[in-house]
Amino acid sequence: MKLTLLRFIFIISITLFSNQIKAQTTGKSIKASIGYGASSSYYTEDYGSQDEVDVMGGGLYLQGEYIIGIKSWFSVRPYAGFIFESVDKNQNIENQPHYKVTTNAFLVGGKVRLCAPIPWVAPFIEGGLGASAGKFETFTPNVNFNKSDVLLHIPFSIGLAVGRNHSFEIGISGYFHPAAKQSTGVFAVGYSFPLD
Repeated sequence: MKLTLLRFIFIISITLFSNQIKAQTTGKSIKASIGYGASSSYYTEDYGSQDEVDVMGGGLYLQGEYIIGIKSWFSVRPYAGFIFESVDKNQNIENQPHYKVTTNAFLVGGKVRLCAPIPWVAPFIEGGLGASAGKFETFTPNVNFNKSDVLLHIPFSIGLAVGRNHSFEIGISGYFHPAAKQSTGVFAVGYSFPLD
């Protein structure tokens, strides 16, 4: 009996307040993001005497998205952005190769977002498909990839949309480049500007 009453109250609450609960705005918006990106190889590496050396590339990440909010919990997001990475050039280790993993590329693609309808702080998850045009270096004991090319990437993100209209975002993204055998992790903040 108590469980049935709780279910009834929950259903009535959702019905009455569904217009007040929005995870993201419907309509069209533009989002600008800035953050820090770091690339590493897919493989667990044995660097021998280089255990102390950071082979990951790191640097600036910029991205813009055109947001098409279809529902308060679902949106389509074409995007374009850049990532510029480098590694520490002062790896003074004698008789050792200079291992590094970097991405310097223009990113373009599309993704979809699912967002929980929670006021003020709404968690979200995103996934999609895209292409990266630029220079990719994955030089480790098991991989030697160094090309300027256009490569497929798979974006994936999780984060929080915060604020009264969920305009501010904090998130962690991953861009997986299977051909270069590397992935780029990004921590970024963003702000959405409504167009409607």
